[in-house]
Amino acid sequence: MAGFGAKLPLSFSAEDGPFTLLKTYKELVSQNIKNLVLTAPGERMMDPFFGVGLRNYLFEMAGADLHNNIKAKIVEQVQAYLPYISIENIFFLQSEDKDNTLLVEIYYFIKPLNLQDLVTINVDVN
Repeated sequence: MAGFGAKLPLSFSAEDGPFTLLKTYKELVSQNIKNLVLTAPGERMMDPFFGVGLRNYLFEMAGADLHNNIKAKIVEQVQAYLPYISIENIFFLQSEDKDNTLLVEIYYFIKPLNLQDLVTINVDVN
C-alpha cells in the first residue's frame, strides 16, 4: 500500500518495505507538528528559522510568561510552515514523577479535512 511518507522514527516494515509508512493525512499532520515543535531553530539545513526548539525551554523557570512565549512561537511557526492547520488551544501539563519535563498538548484543526485532533509532546532530560 502506498503511503504519504516515512513514519519517524524510521523502522522496517514487512508490509511497506524498507520503512513503515504514514497511511493517513491525520498521521502525516501529527508528525509534521511534532517535527516543527521539536526542531530547534538553526537545526534544519537551508532554513535557519524553521522550528520551535521545545527542548531549549526545558530548564527555564516554568510559569505563565514561559508558557505564553512557547504558545506564541508554536502559533507563529504553524502559520508560517503549516498553513493548512489552525491551532485551537495549547496546554502545559505537569509531570507527576519527573522534574525537568515539559509536557505539551496541542489541539489543532486540519482545515482541508475539516478535522480536529491533538498531539501530545513530552520532552524530558533523557
